[in-house]
Amino acid sequence: MKLKELLLFVKKYKIYGKSEIDIKQISDDSRKIGKDCLFVAIKGLHFDAHNYIDQVIGSGAVAVVGEISPKRKWLDKITYIKTKNSRLTLALLASAWNGNPSKKMKIIGVTGTDGKTTTVNLIYTILKSSGIKVGMTSTIEARVGNKIIDTGLHVSSPEPLILQKLLKSMVDEGCTHAVLEVTSHGLDQERIAGIDFTVGVLTNITSEHLDYHNTFQNYLFTKCKLFESVKIAVLNQDDAYFESFKCVVPYGSEIISYGLSNSEADINAESIKYSDEGSEFDVLVYDDKAHLKKYQIKSKLLGDYNVSNVLAATGAVYSLGIGFRKIKRGILYFQSPEGRLQTIKNKKGLKVYIDFAHTPNALENVLRVLKKNIGLEGREGKLITVFGCAGERDKAKRPVMAEISTRIADFSVFTVEDSRNENVEDIISAMASGIKRGMAIKIDSKKYDDSNQHIKEHVYFKIPERGRAIWFAIQKLAKKGDVLVICGKGHEKSMAYNGIEYPWSDYKAATQALKGEILKAGYE
Repeated sequence: MKLKELLLFVKKYKIYGKSEIDIKQISDDSRKIGKDCLFVAIKGLHFDAHNYIDQVIGSGAVAVVGEISPKRKWLDKITYIKTKNSRLTLALLASAWNGNPSKKMKIIGVTGTDGKTTTVNLIYTILKSSGIKVGMTSTIEARVGNKIIDTGLHVSSPEPLILQKLLKSMVDEGCTHAVLEVTSHGLDQERIAGIDFTVGVLTNITSEHLDYHNTFQNYLFTKCKLFESVKIAVLNQDDAYFESFKCVVPYGSEIISYGLSNSEADINAESIKYSDEGSEFDVLVYDDKAHLKKYQIKSKLLGDYNVSNVLAATGAVYSLGIGFRKIKRGILYFQSPEGRLQTIKNKKGLKVYIDFAHTPNALENVLRVLKKNIGLEGREGKLITVFGCAGERDKAKRPVMAEISTRIADFSVFTVEDSRNENVEDIISAMASGIKRGMAIKIDSKKYDDSNQHIKEHVYFKIPERGRAIWFAIQKLAKKGDVLVICGKGHEKSMAYNGIEYPWSDYKAATQALKGEILKAGYE
């Protein structure tokens, strides 16, 4: 494309040099620059790409976007575009380069602290089962037509060049709709700039990512950005920050609220019942003639938080004209995404689950659901949880999550979870600091055996090696009738340790532990 054609879609900038030049590729990675490329220099948390401008010019770049004033020697060789925000400019260029694909589909964006991936997959499933060609990007994967695409490790909102390429692929496959998981990092780093969202969906808001956003207020404002230009906003009226999001929705855009037994919400759930098979509940909603209708919903999902996710998805697809007959069918056949209360079958008489819960709110929701299910039909059993807290991330949640686990679960095993460059022992000690005196007792895992089973108090253990922690929970703690949940990693296929990503799978670790084997991480 011609540079001047790309710049038609960019906001405020100053150009030094010619715009009548051909661009063969756009990149923000100096290592990928070749002849006739456009390089976008971004200042990140650890590296400033402006320091590599001389290098990319030597590699054949013909144009550079940056936030600093150009050096005279650069202008002898390239065209320079100065902008106030390189990240925003990159996203707009990426959209233009791919033919502005979001303008050719109806885009549904889902944001919130917890429940994003499940809600995205629910919306995707309902639309697809309704005969609509739809694409999707989520924490787990992207789906384009019948293709499943790995978006990378620890990625929820892909970088603009990847995301816009995925959207273009969806258009090329004939998709008329796309559902995107939208994170606070993706919003703050302008990864979704240049995307026209038809519908914005909010799951919930609790404290998260404060290591990045510094304050909860910053985090809240960042999440609100998604709703500043949507045509339809689907908002959780049960959430404490409902009004904050409602206030940023553009005048004239439609607001659809949902809630559990909330008579003021547009879409409500009532008469909720749970069983081993999932949940049943009634959905109350007004039709296009303002008549209140009641629909009975069956879902394989458990927990009030998942009922809320179902309502969020229902609001999104209903706003797009999908009828309840199709909505009910999509929800009925929906299977929970990988790593979301994922069951591991076994012959030990245990209920073993893998879950991505890595925030206080998510952990408490999952544990409460499982604790409640133990008591169904007079069953007896203990609840066991294995989890850790990520290194170089929100440190304030570490003691909070430990307190939640030791308060609700009978046995808690604290272990490693993406410690990155932090000391694992320090992370686990910070977690244990949240346990109040008398709330739970600590036992050395090496001194625990069947003779300790009479202990009725809440107990916790510290086992830094995740594979051994999972093995210990399954082989030493769990007895027939018990429920064990391994939290924090979910679907993820790697573990970050000392700055290196090592292959890892909680599912594999659990299946090996059920055979009596300990899965070791690559760093051990």
